Amino acid sequence: MGEKIESPGLLRRIASLRRSRVLQYRDAKGVILLDILPQGQCINAARYCSTLDRLKEAIRRKRPRLLRRGVVLQHDNATPHSANLTQQWLQRYGWEILPHPAHSPDLAPSDFHLFGPLKRHLGGMAFETEVDLISELRNWFDNLDVDFFRVGINSLLSRWQKCIDLHGDYVEK
Repeated sequence: MGEKIESPGLLRRIASLRRSRVLQYRDAKGVILLDILPQGQCINAARYCSTLDRLKEAIRRKRPRLLRRGVVLQHDNATPHSANLTQQWLQRYGWEILPHPAHSPDLAPSDFHLFGPLKRHLGGMAFETEVDLISELRNWFDNLDVDFFRVGINSLLSRWQKCIDLHGDYVEK
């Protein structure tokens, strides 16, 4: 089993400026890819596979050993993630998917580890443009200590164990 990369939709709920979406992929060492969708664009299977192509290239540049050891991707069961096109892409490159029970935000490090600090950081800020928001997000991610990412990913292990112990029920804290 390779290293975990948490996926997508990180800022889906809090960084929406005129319906823009920022998808963030990270591992225990930090951000690997921020993928910014154009205003109003929806994520379908083809778009998601395009993002996976960019993620694969970013991993090749930033974490080449990860591609050799194997990628474990965590994403939910949304239609673009479970579509045949996406499943074929994942099989072609041998990426493993960490199972994600439906309605389990307690198993997504974005929800239980990232949103709070990011909301506090963005609190009270106003952005004139989408570019300003994206610049601030990039700056915030770039300046996080590597321990922040390690703690978030590593805490997933204990949350998974709780989920298993509860037979898939909601974990909370």
